[in-house]
Amino acid sequence: MDFLQLPKRTSGNRRYGLTSIADFGTPFGQLKNILDDYGHIIDIAKIGIGSAYVTPNLQRKIDLYKEHGIKPYCGGTLFEKCYQQNKIPEYLSCLRSLGIEWVEVSNGTLDIPLKNRLEIIAKAREHFHVIAEVGSKDSSLEMCISEWKEEMNQFLEAGCEYVITEGRDSGTSGIYEKGGSVKTDLISELIKDIDTKRIIFEAPTPKHQMFFINTIGANVNLGNVKLEDVLILESQRCGLRSETFYLEDCHANYLNQTPAH
Repeated sequence: MDFLQLPKRTSGNRRYGLTSIADFGTPFGQLKNILDDYGHIIDIAKIGIGSAYVTPNLQRKIDLYKEHGIKPYCGGTLFEKCYQQNKIPEYLSCLRSLGIEWVEVSNGTLDIPLKNRLEIIAKAREHFHVIAEVGSKDSSLEMCISEWKEEMNQFLEAGCEYVITEGRDSGTSGIYEKGGSVKTDLISELIKDIDTKRIIFEAPTPKHQMFFINTIGANVNLGNVKLEDVLILESQRCGLRSETFYLEDCHANYLNQTPAH
């Protein structure tokens, strides 16, 4: 079908408007079937938490994602486990041997000093595209808005391709309250001063995704998307769901008006 006027979507090897899925152990055969149909609307694939370390057929999975033009990377929890055991060099070497070109630097579980994370980013950038995550998985820990902005800006200035706002796969920490509601004051402040084309908002549920689409536009970057939700999400982006039905083309182009750093 190609006859409706819909919000304009980025396409191809896009830099924004990204859909980043979380793979928490999808069997290879099932993954192949999903990507055959929906691979064109997936941009990034996170092999979630530390599951890559124990995933059967890991190399085949990585190769399959890349065959579909999808960028695979390992979850930040695996990075933190390697940091805790002083194995970052071995970790980066392993990623290179697997053909993974993206790496996440996070501190969702550990409290890794910002200085240390910036040093690791500088080293990792020699061979990888780097994504840095901001925020804690512990819902009882609160960062003030100025801290969010400072970390995100420092990571972007250090050469990270994107920054991720922590939300967990449950949507109950980081940019979300314990009950799952969005911290709207935080989001409104972040998008005032930071280029939203370079933020990936973790949005694990359709409700969270609808909030960001309606707030920022069809081409907002969204992460921690479930594989089974990618077609629903693309429908939302195109104004083909009741909650985003009146999404306007001009609103979808909002990202073009955000400040660049």
